[in-house]
Amino acid sequence: MSKTFTKDDVASHGKGDGLWIVIDEDVYDVTKFQDEHPEYVTLGVATAKADIDFARLVLQRVAGKDASKQFWKYHNEGILKKYKGQLQIGSLDTKKAAPAPAPAPVPKKADPKPAPASSSTTPAASAAPQDPYGELIPFADPSWYQGYSSPYFNETHAALRDEVRQWVESEIEPNVTEWDEAKDVPAHIYKQMGERGYLAGLLGGKFPEKHTQFRVQSVPADRWDLFHEMLLTDELSRAGSGGLVWNLIGGYGIGCPPLVKFGKKELVDRILPGILAGDKRICLAITEPDAGSDVASLGCEAKLSEDGKHYIVNGEKKWITNGVYADYFTTAVRTGKPGMNGLSVLLIEREAGGVSTRRMDCQGVWSSGTTYVTFEDVKVPVENLIGKEHQGFKVIMTNFNHERIGIVIQCVRFARVCYEESMKYAHKRKTFGKRLIDHPVIRMKLAHMARQIEATYNWLENIIFQCQSMEETEAMLKLGGAIAGLKAQSTSTFEFCAREASQIFGGLSYSRGGQGGKIERLYRDVRAYAIPGGSEEIMLDLSMRQSLRVHQMFGMKL
Repeated sequence: MSKTFTKDDVASHGKGDGLWIVIDEDVYDVTKFQDEHPEYVTLGVATAKADIDFARLVLQRVAGKDASKQFWKYHNEGILKKYKGQLQIGSLDTKKAAPAPAPAPVPKKADPKPAPASSSTTPAASAAPQDPYGELIPFADPSWYQGYSSPYFNETHAALRDEVRQWVESEIEPNVTEWDEAKDVPAHIYKQMGERGYLAGLLGGKFPEKHTQFRVQSVPADRWDLFHEMLLTDELSRAGSGGLVWNLIGGYGIGCPPLVKFGKKELVDRILPGILAGDKRICLAITEPDAGSDVASLGCEAKLSEDGKHYIVNGEKKWITNGVYADYFTTAVRTGKPGMNGLSVLLIEREAGGVSTRRMDCQGVWSSGTTYVTFEDVKVPVENLIGKEHQGFKVIMTNFNHERIGIVIQCVRFARVCYEESMKYAHKRKTFGKRLIDHPVIRMKLAHMARQIEATYNWLENIIFQCQSMEETEAMLKLGGAIAGLKAQSTSTFEFCAREASQIFGGLSYSRGGQGGKIERLYRDVRAYAIPGGSEEIMLDLSMRQSLRVHQMFGMKL
């Protein structure tokens, strides 16, 4: 049972040799913390003697008092979560006990009776509403989190949601700022992605039971679907860091599916288990210094050796997510004539030699490991060909839909984070004698954020449902245009919400770290979503061209 203290108890600990403070009626002993003030440590600022003295002075000034106002002025929830366990010693005797949390949903056992043929790929159309979950701030979570009915989600999705959220809130969110500043995420976090079965669940299809011993705790492997994958990415994105998400699933999520879908069985059997376990890393290497969205103009060259046993690869790739960490590179190369019909895809292994990588400093997604890659006379066995020679364009295009949907999921959640942070801040911050939320102009900003988020998210749910209901070839043909349009919609929504959140936070969103730290970080990440995977302009044009072409085949009448 937590200890309780009176305000007088706290007031008696207001000197340098015993500093207690109160934050939201919880009592913290910061005596030994004076030299580790997170305003400096977390942001990676050099802890010079003057900095430490200033940190000590700040803590001494609020020692023995309620420091809630001062704390929230400079910090965000992540700091409190990170240090609460080691610094909190109890609560004030005036604090009301929090209500007991509702028990986490437990997945029901599968019905032993044979299910209809369609039930493994399509959710029940009459799904009952799940219990309300989370903080219930309107529009800060999808509506099905808040007690609304949904045809897409069942008890296994609710269980996964709780499992991932608990992991993110305890292991990831308190450390994201520190990792972002360090431009890296600890390797053990990626390893946990493998051990928790999360990597295996992010391949855009069935759970690959034969290639991994690891399973997702809350969802039976045979019930895993695209909505579980969507939910996993969505909950990871709640940490509010594109760099974090890209580090964990960026290179893997776009580099591994082509291997699984088009690689030779022997290659997949040899390579995939180590990747799914989190022991090896893979990335996608398509973009070059002079070729991005125009994939057909790629120039990285692969020539067949005289004995016909190897491709010899020479060329460069740029802006490659996770490239500095990667053991394997799913690489687009030119094996034939100019244009789309001369492209192939190879799995290049770093240990083959001739592969060099250099980390790139970019505007956003700092911890993603964005990389410049150089291939110099790299010998790649012909068995590492993914798909057929000169037909790599199909492999690349098929993969783009999965990549773009992943971008959409992240953008919508990042937009929600901007909205949620703004809503919370608007209820605390006062200007001109009243809270921000009491100003009509602020409510208008929040309303515009919410309407765009909800419209985009509902389109996303529909697209996921169509992907799950259609055969892969049909989905690629019918949904390519819609997915391109949705990608542009989601990135523009994210950018709008990041800007509006920045306006609401004011100067706090211009400083790295602190209470507006998530907004500042996400604002930096906006361009990393609007450009990769196809820029907004190209996506919107492709959306129309592809949709018109497909509907002409259906018999469109104009």
